[in-house]
Amino acid sequence: MTEPQYPTDPQDPKGQQYPSGQQYPTDPQYSAGQQYPTGQQYSAPQQYSAAPAYTTPQYGPPKSNAGWAVASILFFWPIAFAAFNHLHDIYPKWAMGDHQGAQYASERVKKLGQISLLIAVICWVLFIAFYVIFLVAIVSSVDSYTYN
Repeated sequence: MTEPQYPTDPQDPKGQQYPSGQQYPTDPQYSAGQQYPTGQQYSAPQQYSAAPAYTTPQYGPPKSNAGWAVASILFFWPIAFAAFNHLHDIYPKWAMGDHQGAQYASERVKKLGQISLLIAVICWVLFIAFYVIFLVAIVSSVDSYTYN
């Protein structure tokens, strides 16, 4: 029994046999003397402008900055509402594929915590300044006492 003859070059099917002994179908448009069409000639690849600069890809969700949200409760609680609102938006946005939105929410939590800390520091400095001014005013208004 003879082995079937398989084509070795799929681009040149002439004279090759299918395993069952049939020949490849030929197109009557092309005779033995004509060349197969080579297709459209391509020019050199186009030069494109520089790709837009993207941030480096992250391999996980951004930091939650939950400590800053807790700090906003301790230092200036009205800002804590907004900080916790952004804190709870980080992971859902990341899961939905909104990576920039998750990064923004993370940065916003940190910024709100820093703002609450700044407000607390300013309030303490003002409190101490007014306390010192109050003590100086009281001491200067009291007449000198003499002890006998």
